[in-house]
Amino acid sequence: MSATDLARAVLTALIEGGVTEVVVAPGSRNAPLSFAAYDAAGAGLVRLHTRIDERSAGFLALGLSKNGRRAAVVCTSGTGVANLHPAVLEAAHADVGLVVVTADRPARLRGTNANQTTDQVGVFGPLVATQDASVAIDLGTTGPVHLNVPLDEPLVPEGRWTPTLTAPDVARTGGQQHLPSIAVGPRTVVVAGDDAGPPARVLAQEAGWPLLAEPTSGSRTGDNAIRTYRLLLGTALGDRIERVVVCGRPTLSRPVTRLLSRSDVEVVDTPTRGVWSERPFAVDHRLPVVPAAAGADTSGWLEEWREADRSVSRRLDALLAAEPDLTPYEVAGAVARALPAGGLLVVGASSPIRDLDLMVPRYEVGARRKVIANRGLSGIDGVVSTAIGAALARPGSSRAFALVGDVTFLHDANGLVIGPAEPVPDLTIVVVNDDGGSIFTMLEQGAAEYAPQYERLFGTPHGVDLGALCAATRTPHWRVGSLPELEQALASPNGGLEVVEVGVRRDNRRELDERIRALRP
Repeated sequence: MSATDLARAVLTALIEGGVTEVVVAPGSRNAPLSFAAYDAAGAGLVRLHTRIDERSAGFLALGLSKNGRRAAVVCTSGTGVANLHPAVLEAAHADVGLVVVTADRPARLRGTNANQTTDQVGVFGPLVATQDASVAIDLGTTGPVHLNVPLDEPLVPEGRWTPTLTAPDVARTGGQQHLPSIAVGPRTVVVAGDDAGPPARVLAQEAGWPLLAEPTSGSRTGDNAIRTYRLLLGTALGDRIERVVVCGRPTLSRPVTRLLSRSDVEVVDTPTRGVWSERPFAVDHRLPVVPAAAGADTSGWLEEWREADRSVSRRLDALLAAEPDLTPYEVAGAVARALPAGGLLVVGASSPIRDLDLMVPRYEVGARRKVIANRGLSGIDGVVSTAIGAALARPGSSRAFALVGDVTFLHDANGLVIGPAEPVPDLTIVVVNDDGGSIFTMLEQGAAEYAPQYERLFGTPHGVDLGALCAATRTPHWRVGSLPELEQALASPNGGLEVVEVGVRRDNRRELDERIRALRP
């Protein structure tokens, strides 16, 4: 089979498997796949995106896939394949159906010293199965799929391809499911980690239990959500917890980790997505799904948490308002308040998502606000591209934001490189710029005894002019330094892709965090 015929067969299989978005990184060896994708896009069967950087291309496809689309990323052979690895690992750990299509040298050149030839079969490790696309293609698996396509010359087609296939309708299955029930009795909280979804909120509401939900859980709505839960876990109220029902994948909070490690707490686990089935904590009972509540707790347990939450929230807001300079927490709070019903928020790792965790208001149920992050491996790479992909996958969002730190932004500044013919979302990227990495100031490395080494090894000041960087890619840029300026910028989008940079301090971050953690009801 010629390279052109094989490439067209691969695109046909992708479309029949539900792929609607194709991200191409340019290269010679993947030219047959690129030409086939171009023709499929011309026929209205897929939407085509091109990126010059494979890592950004991979995370763009990941963002599209995380937000309901089936996306494939196509690259050439050699190091281009290796640059997809971060996005593939994130997809594997978060159970995202990313399709990775790598062009390879023909079989006769494998194991030789031919240029740009390496062992691409199994290059992503044991967590991702590789399929030889010249033999068969199966997209019916969960998580990422790697299709390795050996292509021999000639690498360009003799004519255009007119696909005759039609994109399949996505079948929706569902129906009533019998849920196991859980008895009301011990003092219980529901911990909703990343991607827990509405069932965690429903269980907490039906049972009358406090809901300790991360921002990306998809559960942080309704009256049972406790805003300051990670602060309350360090109080006498947290000490009285007897049972935890775990939904999704908790990744943010050391207080939650300590809670799940307590020998005096019963842990009831529900399934989570990703390559690992084992939890990093002891589990007393495993249930196949999030259960229903067998009754409601009327002991006043929930109201104790609500009252404590109201008290600590007031103290927290007062503490932040008294600060002479704008704090990262206030930036996160402003973004959270600006997110309207039907809006999308993509959050970077490290400090921004933890700041947001303390500042998210109690959103109403059913308002369809979507908050997502790359929590599979919680990396800072590719977040700009992920956010662009997520926004492109949800064009009906009333508003789309990304909240990232300056180091995260710089790590994927190539995500702003978008060609003039490419789809561009309406997305406001809010960059909290403290000229370095503030997350470490709040960890062991930030202790006073490590001060001589800290700034060089962990603070990593960079001094980059983000406005000039944005100008290089013709990305509109605002720099603000006060809460009113930030709120004005968030309320006045220019349309398209834009960056709002917020300057904050880093030198007082550890001391501020200590004062926040010391808050009590």
